[in-house]
Amino acid sequence: MGRSERERRQAAQARLQAAGISPAKKSGGAARGLMIGAVVLVVAVGAGLYVAWQNYAAPVEPTYPVARDGVVVTAGNPAAPVTVDVYEDYLCPSCKQFEQIYGDEITAALNDGKAKVQYHHIAILDDRSAPPGYSSRAGNAALCAADAGIFPAYHERLYADQPAEGAAGKTVEELAALGTELGATGDFAGCVTRQAETQAMTDATDAAAADPAVAPGGRFGTPTVLVGGTKIDINDSGWLSNAING
Repeated sequence: MGRSERERRQAAQARLQAAGISPAKKSGGAARGLMIGAVVLVVAVGAGLYVAWQNYAAPVEPTYPVARDGVVVTAGNPAAPVTVDVYEDYLCPSCKQFEQIYGDEITAALNDGKAKVQYHHIAILDDRSAPPGYSSRAGNAALCAADAGIFPAYHERLYADQPAEGAAGKTVEELAALGTELGATGDFAGCVTRQAETQAMTDATDAAAADPAVAPGGRFGTPTVLVGGTKIDINDSGWLSNAING
């Protein structure tokens, strides 16, 4: 499922903000001025922002394979030369921003077989929803989505529809209905309702927090991203291209 125009605009703006640039607000001949501004920005800051604006105009559709092992979903060719590990919580605002900034670039690398991504489903923010438990509900549903053949679209929608911290978030019934909307196969609704992976996600969260590679100095949060087993700085906008080309 492709991104809406609004989501593509948000993704482009997030990329620019990550580079320390705040685009002017639109007024009057806004659309034309925005495009002219984009050209100037391309010249000024180089290829990284050019990619951001290209993705804004032409979203990348996922064609990569998906497999699940416990609470880890592997996206892309298992034999890809670069391995990226992403530890995420679907209630985490920074995880949503990570998806907005890098989602299309990651999808392109997965489609081309240049990298694979292992999404580790973590629930560290269960107490930040009211009632508690949205992180686990959403994570369980995403794992069910991998089994039902809709993980890329479901993953994207969970972030697009992310509730604010302190809100209730989608219910089990609503999470199941979202899968039906996206074309889930098999017993997706039953899988979501059973929430069978809740304890496994709790165990995975504890294991990640105790892993010095994931949580150096005992400091663990989401999103945490490793490339080849080494934690990287996701504020470096070239982290993925450097890993692929390096």
